Amino acid sequence: MAIAGIPEAIHDFNMYNTGNKLLGLTGEVAMPDFEAMTNTVSGAGILGEYETPIPGHFGSQVLEIPFRCINEDYFKMIDQSQAMELTLRGAIQHNLPTTQATDFVGMRVVVRGKPKTIKIGTVKQRGQMDSSISVELTYIYIEMDGKARIELDKINPTWKINGVDQLAKVKQLT
Repeated sequence: MAIAGIPEAIHDFNMYNTGNKLLGLTGEVAMPDFEAMTNTVSGAGILGEYETPIPGHFGSQVLEIPFRCINEDYFKMIDQSQAMELTLRGAIQHNLPTTQATDFVGMRVVVRGKPKTIKIGTVKQRGQMDSSISVELTYIYIEMDGKARIELDKINPTWKINGVDQLAKVKQLT
């Protein structure tokens, strides 16, 4: 069931590395932005210039995975010669306006990429290290309530929104 009411919060989430639940994560993982690559358009018949987005082409996308402290999972993820596949599963809490009941919808995000920045963190007595691994993404898939919402695969040219191939015509013409 899609969210039919007022989205309120991510009730809970877990992250998995190739199916194994990661331990020691902090309570927040920032999702990457989709910043389209653009081309400047100017010339006869155009007043000035404007930037036009190029569908399916996006700048660098980085996912930072924050750890409270370094641990076994952390060290399993820092091999830059291997791409990792991470899955984030969460429950989105929402309020149904007609009954004011609380309900939940599943969210899944799958990403692939390689470690870009390895931050060991700070050693402080009685404190967290605030370690992290930044992953340069080449693939991202977002699903809500079992329905594909976004899929971007930079290596195998794929750009889909709500399951619709946004580059179908380009692929047909090239």
